[in-house]
Amino acid sequence: MDSLRRNPTVVESTWVDTQPPATRYVLRGGPDVIEAAGKALGLNISNSACQSARGDPVLSLWLGPDEQLIIGPVDSDIAGPLEPALRDLPHSLVNVSHRQTALKVSGPHAADLLNAACPLDLDLSAFPVGMCTRTVFAKAEIVLWRTSQDEFHIEVWRSFAPYVSGFLSEVARELAT
Repeated sequence: MDSLRRNPTVVESTWVDTQPPATRYVLRGGPDVIEAAGKALGLNISNSACQSARGDPVLSLWLGPDEQLIIGPVDSDIAGPLEPALRDLPHSLVNVSHRQTALKVSGPHAADLLNAACPLDLDLSAFPVGMCTRTVFAKAEIVLWRTSQDEFHIEVWRSFAPYVSGFLSEVARELAT
């Protein structure tokens, strides 16, 4: 499985960095499932749309009314504490670690860089720190999470990572001139 978690070849630039491999699970279920999962993982998972929840070392990103993306370090045992907590609740818990990789876009022009191919209003007033959503970047689906005023975390399918990072690198080059 470790070979599947290696990052794909991406184009890094001054504002775009590859993030380390991680363990990722998609959790689906009703409010009772989300609440039980939050307690089991020590996270304050919100049922509010587009909100993230940070713990140590696990975090959760809202993907839909009944869907969370749970991310932890590469050797995290995310399923371990969830299995007993969710045993009697109808839910789905799927390991998607092999499917995705992450990029960090940072710097004073991070929002501008992303807005070159992302239709969302990424002004701080419209997309505040902690907000996350599933969206598109050019022709690729991504999960976008604002981690600080000038920093974004992108979850992207491995097969699209070279495309997204290459596009970001081109835009970064244009912004630098």
